[in-house]
Amino acid sequence: MYVDVNGARLFFDSVGAHLGFGETGPRPKPTLIVLHGGPGFDHWGLRHFFDRFADIAQVVYLDHRGNGRSLGGKGGDPTTWTLAQWGDDIRSFCEVLGIERPIVFGQSFGGMVAQSYARRHPQHAGALVFSSTAATMRLDDVLEAFEALGGAEARHAAAQFWTRASDDDIAAYLKICMPLYNKTARDPASQGGLFNWTVFRHFSLPAGEIWKMDLRPGLEALAMPVLVLTGETDPVTPPARAQDIFDVLRPDIRTMLQMPGTGHGTFRDAPDATERALRSFIAGAAG
Repeated sequence: MYVDVNGARLFFDSVGAHLGFGETGPRPKPTLIVLHGGPGFDHWGLRHFFDRFADIAQVVYLDHRGNGRSLGGKGGDPTTWTLAQWGDDIRSFCEVLGIERPIVFGQSFGGMVAQSYARRHPQHAGALVFSSTAATMRLDDVLEAFEALGGAEARHAAAQFWTRASDDDIAAYLKICMPLYNKTARDPASQGGLFNWTVFRHFSLPAGEIWKMDLRPGLEALAMPVLVLTGETDPVTPPARAQDIFDVLRPDIRTMLQMPGTGHGTFRDAPDATERALRSFIAGAAG
């Protein structure tokens, strides 16, 4: 489905109804907005895990402008591929669809968008989950992490990908480095998504915003519950980056879970433990 938001035509999909059955009649369920990683990917790779929450929430997936199927209108204009715009899109998307007090889950790049949204609209969300993400990025940390997991070959492939990203560099990274993201092979049902490497290059090469951003200022003003999820062996957004986020949040709203034996996206390596944690967090946030 498509919706016009801030001059862009954004694609979204949903699973589950907003109203559920209660003992005394219909009861509203919270809306869980799931933001995919990348940039340049779409939401499809998250469906195999997050669809399961449709019994306790209306699950809404959004392809960020410039990503996946959200390529129309100004969504294809690189000057709008910024964290500020992506963050504002979340707020406007909710307004267009009538979503109130959403629980926003951001994975990887989606977590950066979620932080931007939260900083720019600090009263809007009902709760936030920052999963395998960062408020600041350091290339040396990424390269050292890949070398620790895959040796010199992995470090070289990662360096070429994050600094040049030619078609050959991307192919090498997908072959050598992507298997190091997680200890568990990705579910085949999560494959088959759309990729736009142009938006990745725009955001993630040395001149891109990912290496200049510092999303921490403003997070201290948040008052809603925030869960920070991180994987013990995540090579892209190591636990230290999650700690950076956690440290600036108010003590009374923050929870951090570092799951042992997991990498980039704890739900991929520890789906049962992650599901339990998220169900508890959603129930608590929904009151």
